[in-house]
Amino acid sequence: MTDQAVDPDGAERTAHPAREDRFLGRARELKELRADIERAGLDTLSGRKAPRARVLLIAGRPGSGRTRLAEQLVRQVAGRYPDGVLRARLSEPGGTPVPVEQAARDLLAALELPAPAGAAEDDLAAALRAALAGRRMLLLLDDAAGAEQVDALLPDAPDCLVVAVSGGPLTGIADVRPCTLGGLDTKSAVELLTGYAGSVRVTVDPRSAESLVEACHGHPAALVLAGGWLAARPQAAISDLAKRLHTDGGTDGTPLSRVFRLVYDQLPGPAARVLRLLCLAPAGLADPHTASALAGCSVDAARATLDDLVGLGLLRALDSPLPQYEVPGCLHPLLRALAEAQERPAELQLARARMLERTVRLLQSCRAITETDSPQAREKLSGLPPALRFPTPRAAADWLRIRRPALLASARLAVADGELDTLARRLMSQLVRALAAHVGTQAAAPDLYGLHGLVLDVAERRGLPREKAAALLNLGDLDAQTGRTREALVRYRAALDAGREANDPYATGRAMESVGGAYQELGDHDRAADWFGRALAERLARGEHPEAARLYGRIGTAHTYAGRYGEALRNWRAALAGYRRSGDVAASARALSEIARVQEYAGRPEESLRTCQEAVEWARRAEDARLQAALQLRLADTLDRLGDPASARLHRAAAERMLGEEPPEEDAQPEHDANACEIRSGRSED
Repeated sequence: MTDQAVDPDGAERTAHPAREDRFLGRARELKELRADIERAGLDTLSGRKAPRARVLLIAGRPGSGRTRLAEQLVRQVAGRYPDGVLRARLSEPGGTPVPVEQAARDLLAALELPAPAGAAEDDLAAALRAALAGRRMLLLLDDAAGAEQVDALLPDAPDCLVVAVSGGPLTGIADVRPCTLGGLDTKSAVELLTGYAGSVRVTVDPRSAESLVEACHGHPAALVLAGGWLAARPQAAISDLAKRLHTDGGTDGTPLSRVFRLVYDQLPGPAARVLRLLCLAPAGLADPHTASALAGCSVDAARATLDDLVGLGLLRALDSPLPQYEVPGCLHPLLRALAEAQERPAELQLARARMLERTVRLLQSCRAITETDSPQAREKLSGLPPALRFPTPRAAADWLRIRRPALLASARLAVADGELDTLARRLMSQLVRALAAHVGTQAAAPDLYGLHGLVLDVAERRGLPREKAAALLNLGDLDAQTGRTREALVRYRAALDAGREANDPYATGRAMESVGGAYQELGDHDRAADWFGRALAERLARGEHPEAARLYGRIGTAHTYAGRYGEALRNWRAALAGYRRSGDVAASARALSEIARVQEYAGRPEESLRTCQEAVEWARRAEDARLQAALQLRLADTLDRLGDPASARLHRAAAERMLGEEPPEEDAQPEHDANACEIRSGRSED
C-alpha cells in the first residue's frame, strides 16, 4: 500500500518521498498574495505610517489546502524577513480555539524569551509585541478561529508580515488582504490524482480522471482520499470511483464528506472503529497506545491499523522519533458524527476512560524509571506490562517531551468532561510528578500552573477542600516565584481557609508560613513575624521540633529586617537550640552565622567575632566548605573593624584556599520544591 497522508488542514500532499514537498496549482493565488505584500495600505495612502504589521488572510474551508498555500507563500518570501519566521496554530483539530495566552507563550518560547508562569494574556501579548518591535519577521498564524486571536498577536511593527489562515473573514482587523480558496484547477487536480493512482490509469482514461476531479469539486482533501482509495486498489479503474461518487453521492453533503463516507464504508470493522474513536484523541494527536486504549486492542494491532489509515490518507504520520499521528482537522467533525451515531454514549465514555487510565499508567512508568534507587519504584515497574515500560530514563524523557501537547490536552479534556474527575485527578497528579522528575519544577512552571488551575477547578466542583488547599498553595508558590506577591497572598489565605475546612494540619501550617513569607516579601515584617509565629505554634503543638527550629529562624529574620535585634537574637538562639537537639550540625552552623550577623548589626562586634568563630568550628564539623569560607570572610571583615588587619588577611587567605579547592558544582535540574503540596486523590496507590 502506498503511503499517503493529508495535511493537518487537508492540503494536497503525499507521503511518497518523491512528492512529499511538491506543491500543485494555486499560481494565481500566490501571485495575488505576493502582490498584496507590495501594495500600498490605507495608512500609506492617507499619508500616515502603518502602525502595525500587514495582514494577509488565506480563507477557505477545512481541507481546501489553505495551510499548504500559506506554507508555500512563506517559503517564497521568507528571504525578505531576515529575523526569521514564527508559527502558531490557533485552533486544535476539533475546532477548539487555542487560548491567546498559550499562543503568545509558544511564540515567546520560539524567540527564546521568558514567559512567566501564570502571566496574564494581556501581559504575554504585550511582551510578544515588545519582542517583535524593530524586527523584520514573518508570522504564520494557522487555523485562526476569529479576529480576536489574530488581533491580540499582531506586532506593532510595520516591517513584519502576518499570514493568517482562517475559515472566514477577520472582521475588525483593518486593511486585511483576503484570498479566498476554492477548488484546484483541473490540471493540478489531475496531477494530484496521478501521484496516487499512477500515471498509467490516468493516461489511459483521462476523461474519467477529469470526471473524478469534477465529482470532488477540485477539493484537495477529497482528492487525497480518492487517491488513497485508488492506491489501495491497483486493479480498480478511475471510472469506477468517479461513477460511484456521481451516482451514490449525488448532492448529499460536501465532496469531502461523500468521498470520506465511501472510503470509510469499505474499511474493515476494527479499522473503522479505531478511526471513528480517534475523534476522542486529545488535540487530535494519537499514538499506538492511544488507539489501543480507545479501541481495546493490542498496541501492535493498533499501530498496524494506524499505518493502514495513513496509507488511505485518513491520518497523517508526524515527523517524530516516536510513532505519532494526527487526525486531519477537516475530518474531525465527520469522525465525531460517526462516533456519536455508531457508539452508545456509555461506550464513548468507557473508551475515554480507558485512554485516560492508559495515560496514567504510562506517566507512572515515566516517573518511576527515574527512581532507580527506590525498591518500591522498581517493584512498580516490574509489575507493569512490557508495552508500558520505558527502556531508559532518556527514552521516558523523550516520550514526555514529544507527547507533552497531547498530555496537557488530555488533562484539559478530562476536567472538561466532568464525569471522570477521579481519573482526571490521578492523571494530573502523575503528570505533575513526571514533569518535576524529568523537566524540573522551574522549567515546567508554565505547564504546572495550568495543571494546578485544573486541579482547583475539580476540587471546587467536587467539594474537596484538601485538594483545593494543595492547588491554591502550589498556585501561590508559582505566583510568588514570578513576582506576583499580592496575588500569591490571596491564594495563600484561601488555602488556609480550605486547609482548616479539611482539618489538614499540614496544609494549614504551610499556608500560615506562606502568608508570612508573602508579607515579608512585601516589606510588612510585623505581620510576617506574626504569621510565622502562628505557624510555629502549630508545629510545636504537634511536636515537630526540626520544623519549629526553622520557623524560629524565619521569625528571627523578620525581626532583623524590622531592626528589632533583641527579638531576632532570642529567636535565632531558640532555632539554634532546636537544631542542636535534633543533631543537625550544618543547620546549627548557619544559625550561629545568623546570630553573628545580628550581633554585628546591633553594634556588638566582639560578641559577633566570638559567635562567628564558633560558627566556623561547627561548619568545619559539618564539612560545609562554602559556609566555612563565607564565615571566614565575615571574620575578616569583623577583624578589620576591630583594628586587626593582619588576622583579617589570614582569614581571607584561608577562605580563598577553601573556595579554590572546592570542586565546581555540576549543572543539575532544579529539584522539586520540598514544600510543594502534592495533588492528592482518593486512591492510595501511586
